[in-house]
Amino acid sequence: MAKEKETKEKGLFVGLAWSCGDMKLLLTFLFFLCSLATIIQFHPYLTSVPHTTTLLSCLVPPTPEPTANSSSTSVATTPTPHPMKRDQMGPDSVFKRSFNPVGSAAYLLIQMSAYRGGTNTFAVIGLASKPLHVFAKPQFKCEWIDNTDNGNGSSVSVDGYKILPDWGYGRVYTVVVVNCTFDKPVGLNGLGGKLVVHASTNGGGDRDVDSVESFVAIEEEPSSVNGSVFTAPPDYDYLYCGSPLYGNLSPQRIREWIVYHVKLFGRRAHFVIYDAGGIHAAVMDVLRPWIEIGAVTLHDIRDQERFDGYYHNQFLVVNDCLHRYRFNAKWMFFFDVDEFVYLEPGLTIDSLLKDLEGYTQFTIEQMPMSNKICLADDKGKSWRMWGFEKLVYRDVKRGIRRDRKYAIQPRYAFATGVHMSQNIAGKSLHKTEGRIKYFHYHGTIANRRESCSEFSNTTELRFDRTPYMLDETLRRLAGSIKRFELKTIGDRLVHTRQ
Repeated sequence: MAKEKETKEKGLFVGLAWSCGDMKLLLTFLFFLCSLATIIQFHPYLTSVPHTTTLLSCLVPPTPEPTANSSSTSVATTPTPHPMKRDQMGPDSVFKRSFNPVGSAAYLLIQMSAYRGGTNTFAVIGLASKPLHVFAKPQFKCEWIDNTDNGNGSSVSVDGYKILPDWGYGRVYTVVVVNCTFDKPVGLNGLGGKLVVHASTNGGGDRDVDSVESFVAIEEEPSSVNGSVFTAPPDYDYLYCGSPLYGNLSPQRIREWIVYHVKLFGRRAHFVIYDAGGIHAAVMDVLRPWIEIGAVTLHDIRDQERFDGYYHNQFLVVNDCLHRYRFNAKWMFFFDVDEFVYLEPGLTIDSLLKDLEGYTQFTIEQMPMSNKICLADDKGKSWRMWGFEKLVYRDVKRGIRRDRKYAIQPRYAFATGVHMSQNIAGKSLHKTEGRIKYFHYHGTIANRRESCSEFSNTTELRFDRTPYMLDETLRRLAGSIKRFELKTIGDRLVHTRQ
């Protein structure tokens, strides 16, 4: 019995030893194969052997193909194929170095909009690479193609004329307005058609490459164009084109600004506002009553934040507004929501602009106001008062060039800016003092707290090395503005918060 047990133990020991030997042999073989595969990948001669790929494919699992649900932001598993140039030794023992571009620095064009400007002219508005347009000469060619049943419509082409209206303020992107004016009317035969723009780098960015991108800027359905709209009287006398609104805006300040200017401009006026992230729920509550009565149109342009331009692409926005509404109003006004236009006593907006109709453009003088100094008599109750009602001290420092805002007759403008247009047909007037001005409450529109932090009972004072003078011009209008709001939209906004 003991001998039988001893025999079994010996057999078990031999079996275990034999298994361990097999395991060592297997591990040694796998280690050898992995080492061989690693050497093959980095040895230039061995990688040219025809069967290397087959061997590696057995050892390394294949890379899965990307699926439609794969994230667009994931890193590519294989490099983009580019014809790689290598350094070479040239004549006279000169070592010729190579440069290999990868990707692209900025888009050739980012189209925001395109509009007809008449029977034979169009405007395409967008962003483009600033270095390309500043240091190179990209070109645009415009082609109009008529619609036909067989798809072979007649076409006519013309060189596009580009305008850079942002005064060099662009960042990665600058604003481009491409004017396409044909020698004769196009698209008025009832067939419909499309405007195709061919954008070329013209060797900019890479002198060995003339990259051309073609895109459809406008497509018109048959019988969709009414040529009489270009000469018909406009729907509005006055239209406000707003700059992009962003940040944590004060609903109360927006409330005051809207009702003040609706009253100033009258019923034949319209306000176009662009939301770059500033129209949060409380601000929307303020705008909604005015949208409902047809006084305000709101555009959501938050996607433009993807593209790095000047000041939330302000120049892009005002040019879109100009061309989108150029036939909807006789006059367009450009200023911000912390600025209040004021007419001198005895003038109305109608009488002033009738007197100025011989000009295409006029600019408006600025009255800068303190954003924190209030009357001592208002202390303790200022939180219940409107902004232009309590901020009554005007900056009177001399020798400073103040920014001006402006108005234009849009049918005679080809592009526009923030403080004036440099691309108009006709005369400009800059001496409008004594007739029209605007009060500027800088820094108040995004202040959600009480504005008054300093109080004074004097008519003149100096604060932070700046001289101020008491100016109650707009304060005197507060009562009539509040009554106008109640009469027009009721008491829906009386509980609006800062």
